[in-house]
This record gives sequence, C-alpha cells and structure tokens, in this order.
Amino acid sequence: MAYWLCITTEENWKVIKEKNVWGVPERHKNTIAKVKPGNNLLIYLKQERDKGKIIEPRIVAVYEAVSEVFKDSKRVFKSPPGMGNEVFPLRIKLKPVKIFSTPVDFKSLIPKLKFITNKQKWTGHLMGKAMREIPGEDYNLIMSVAE
Repeated sequence: MAYWLCITTEENWKVIKEKNVWGVPERHKNTIAKVKPGNNLLIYLKQERDKGKIIEPRIVAVYEAVSEVFKDSKRVFKSPPGMGNEVFPLRIKLKPVKIFSTPVDFKSLIPKLKFITNKQKWTGHLMGKAMREIPGEDYNLIMSVAE
C-alpha cells in the first residue's frame, strides 16, 4: 500500500469533496501513474492568504483511490494563479475515508515527519509538486493526530 500527500488549494478542495476526483497537470504524469486503487491520499491544503490573513498549511482529509489514472479535460478544477489555463486532465476517482472535523496543522508535524529531511527548508519538499509519496510511518503519524 502506498500513501500520498496531494497538494491543493482551498478552492480545489471543494471540487475534490463534491466530485470525489483528484487531478494533476500533464507534467506530473509519472507521479500520478504510480497511484494504484487502494492507495490512500491525504489532502494537503497549501498556505493561502485570505483578505490579508494567512491560513496555515493543513491536512483536511484522507481518500482512497478507486480507479486507475484516466484522462478527462473537462474543466472542474480552478487553475491557481500562475498556472494559466490548467485543467488537471490526469485524474483518479476517489472514495472518502475520513474528512477531518478539525484540519491537521501541518507545520507542527514537520519535526516528526520522515519525508521532510530538511526541517528548515521544508517547503522545498513540496514546492512544484502536485503530489508526493510519503512513508507509512508519516501517514500513521498524521492519522494519529487527526480527528
């Protein structure tokens, strides 16, 4: 079983919840190709600014992949600033496992997460990625603090 951290925005989190689907740009095809049905995907919301207030990065849910990767260019996701007209055509169908009643604060986990080897520059482990595989140990840690 593999575990994935899926990096998204507040707006696209609403789409994931509503449509039970995860999508990434073409350039991430090698990564998403590794996801198999039965894998668990944690939904990570990036730090965002809302009317001058900073909303810290957090993990909001865990889903199970229930399909292989498929291509669909129908526009359902919102393209974040700087990504032009991206439609995230490489997709996987999802089934919710647990939507956390209280989001898990990501920054407080950094000292304990194995996949983040450089604790000072932790954003480098996520920057430019749509998703990344994480060790089972990190998945269990996140699930242990989730409500």
